[in-house]
Amino acid sequence: MLKNLSLRMKITLWIGTLLGILVLFTYTAFYLVTRAVMMKSLQSELVRTVAQNYDEIGYIPPGGEKEEDSDLILHIPYKDGTLEVEDDFLKAVGGITTALCREDGTLLYGENPIARGMTEEERRTFRDGEVREKKLGAITWYIYDRALSGEGLQGLFLRGMVPSVQGERELDSILRYLLIILPLLLLVGLPVGYLIADRSLLPVRRIIGTAERISEGDDLGQRIGLGEGGDELHRMAAAYDAMFDRLEESFEAEKKFTSDTSHELRTPLSVILAQCQLALEEDLSPEEYKEALVLIRRQGGRMSALIEDMLSLSRLERRTDRYPMEDTDLSGLLKDLCRDMELVMEKDISLIPEISPEIRVRGNEELLRRMASNLIGNALRYGKEKGHIWVRLYQKEEGAFLEVEDDGPGIPYPEQKKVFERFYRGDAARSGKGSGLGLSIVRQIALTHGGKVALESRPGKGALFRVVLPGGE
Repeated sequence: MLKNLSLRMKITLWIGTLLGILVLFTYTAFYLVTRAVMMKSLQSELVRTVAQNYDEIGYIPPGGEKEEDSDLILHIPYKDGTLEVEDDFLKAVGGITTALCREDGTLLYGENPIARGMTEEERRTFRDGEVREKKLGAITWYIYDRALSGEGLQGLFLRGMVPSVQGERELDSILRYLLIILPLLLLVGLPVGYLIADRSLLPVRRIIGTAERISEGDDLGQRIGLGEGGDELHRMAAAYDAMFDRLEESFEAEKKFTSDTSHELRTPLSVILAQCQLALEEDLSPEEYKEALVLIRRQGGRMSALIEDMLSLSRLERRTDRYPMEDTDLSGLLKDLCRDMELVMEKDISLIPEISPEIRVRGNEELLRRMASNLIGNALRYGKEKGHIWVRLYQKEEGAFLEVEDDGPGIPYPEQKKVFERFYRGDAARSGKGSGLGLSIVRQIALTHGGKVALESRPGKGALFRVVLPGGE
């Protein structure tokens, strides 16, 4: 059943449950603490009342003068003299009664409401200055004895008594008010909790609404936009907005990739179709047929290379292929690659390796070889006649540095930010070789290894591509 409730209602129910537990705990704690305090206060009042009555008892020796105001003073024969007891002695204050007794338990004056419930031994046993309890039925009585001292008062005791219900009556009165107030607080707390939950979940509703609008339409520009805030919901909304930014960027990149792919494949495909149609419709000489087949093969190879680069880049970006990372001798790898590349140099370009020995990184040898090969191939493609290509490898504190520099025409400043984009090629090279994905693959391989790639170039001064890989040793 709870699964069908909204999160707002669930939070409200939890708040109500916690408030109910808190009310019950508060009521119980208040009862226990207040009862203990009231019982202690009742015992203190018992002791104080007995002490007051102590001062209202006096002894007149034989032949002594008695006070004649019989309305205020009571005279009780004791031993050879007389006990004088003031009339206030009989007043029961707060349910407390006091009895004047001989040491054998005989009642001389006052009241002893629990005498019938006490044994003979209990009546004759006095504990001077001690408050004790006596259970009679369902009622607990507090008893306090005080021995009298002074001339003629020896052998006399005051016994004060009060039932615990006397304090419990006051406690019950307070608890009745609590039974009204605490449930009211609970009733007030529930709607307040509902409002708090509703307010707290506002960002969640905005997140849901934004996600639904994005899901229902094509507008990836929708954002939650909660603004600044340090709580969990603001951080979650910011994370969702960042995710939407990446999704929109990825979506736009995929659209551009699809468009660029279509454009790049359309040209060689059109050439192939045109040559096939020409060969089928026209009577050609063997040489012309051969020339058409060579052209078709060249354009087919271009398409094959383009598709292979597209698949490689896609696999790198999506991490669908597994590339095991292991300790790799980058110095040895580059030396071997430079020896191989020297065999295919064109335009009388010189390849100059400047490779520091014993530099190792953690990476995938196949990917690292392709990254370096793409950089050297890019420099060769755009290098000048009888130019130079420098391949450098050195180590610094940041890691291993791989640089490929040429002395070609360089790259114009407006184009430098675009060279790592898919299918981007400078205007001067649009008719040249290459798929336009080489540098995009270089950047993705560097990112796969936790590294980065950067470009430095000035028009007419060549270009330098620098890759930094962590973990150089």
